[in-house]
Amino acid sequence: MTRRSKRNPDGTRTAILQAAGKLLAQDGPEGLSVSQVAQLAGVNRGTAYQHFPSRELLLAATTAWVSDQLRQAVFGDDPSSEHSPGAMDPMRMTEQMAAFAMENPEFGRVWLFEVLSSSKPTNDPFWSQFRSLFEKFAQTDLAQPGIDVEVHAVIMLIGTFLWPVFARAHSRTAKERQQMAKRFSSEMLRLSLHGTMRPEKFPELSARVDKAVGTRKKAK
Repeated sequence: MTRRSKRNPDGTRTAILQAAGKLLAQDGPEGLSVSQVAQLAGVNRGTAYQHFPSRELLLAATTAWVSDQLRQAVFGDDPSSEHSPGAMDPMRMTEQMAAFAMENPEFGRVWLFEVLSSSKPTNDPFWSQFRSLFEKFAQTDLAQPGIDVEVHAVIMLIGTFLWPVFARAHSRTAKERQQMAKRFSSEMLRLSLHGTMRPEKFPELSARVDKAVGTRKKAK
């Protein structure tokens, strides 16, 4: 007698969202359908419709799920990172965001397009936390005066999620992708230290960036 496998609604939902993210990156929102997603996820179409009765609900849920994955990867569960610009290590945050983008290029592109084209990006959990943290930083004496927080945040995110398009075309192994991610995060930090940050306020970070740049030059 065949033993019936246990149902796992959470696992099924995650599989559907992962499949939806891949299809969104491939075909865009217009090409998304619950039926296609169910087929790619390997689940029954009726089951997929139970979780997401319409394409619009699936699209919204996928964007929210990707945003939460990104938020967890960059900020984790540390509540202090939401309130204090000094609580986050800028190098660690930049490296984690670059690493997520490199290993999840399709999800990054989906998130970038859906959120930045939204009329209410503040509803997105990652954008809201990222922008809020940077805004608080810009109000401290650690930052250069006159920063346009929204413009700078968008530039950083566009660069982060488009760099993998170039990097993955020039790297074949996981190690090479890690190196490309580190190259990007080091350069973003170098630009920040000489653009938005006051470098004299971050001597340790400045030294770490200089060391990373020196190591890269020797490797060439």
